[in-house]
Amino acid sequence: MKKLSHAEISENRATLETLPDVKKLPVVVVLNSIRSSYNVGSIFRTSDGAMIEKLYLCGYTPHPPKKEVLKTALGSQDSVDWEFVEDPKFIVTELKEKGYTICALEQTDSNISYTEIKKTNLPLCLIVGNEISGVNQDLIDLCDITIEIPQFGIKQSLNVAVAYGIAIFELRKIYDNN
Repeated sequence: MKKLSHAEISENRATLETLPDVKKLPVVVVLNSIRSSYNVGSIFRTSDGAMIEKLYLCGYTPHPPKKEVLKTALGSQDSVDWEFVEDPKFIVTELKEKGYTICALEQTDSNISYTEIKKTNLPLCLIVGNEISGVNQDLIDLCDITIEIPQFGIKQSLNVAVAYGIAIFELRKIYDNN
């Protein structure tokens, strides 16, 4: 076993020029009022890794060119299609009309495990909410489903960027393998 060099890893990766040919995950992500620039930058990097369709930054979510976002994003703001839209309800309603399954990553009284999503739920709009208050009820009211990552410790939730990473790579696995 030998650790790969950066050059060896890059040999099999897409470039900005080849990005239009990459098979994108049919998931649009809506970040609603994420407060930490570092969480947003981390979500950009994870979105690049999963190669999502688009990222919408809404509410007071910090966005490029804010330096703290760029510091953590490490250039992924150039490979992930993204847009700032003040009102997340506008985007979610538009996506629902286009046939997307609307899904919040949130603890509700009728959620399912993040592993129970089916390929038939794609294309999907995944709503991710604020680090403290989560996804607003007015957005949950627009959802077809809500997903949860089970917790086994004394804390009620994971860091938003970590939870997003778990959920989005499960969605990528479902898309690629089913």
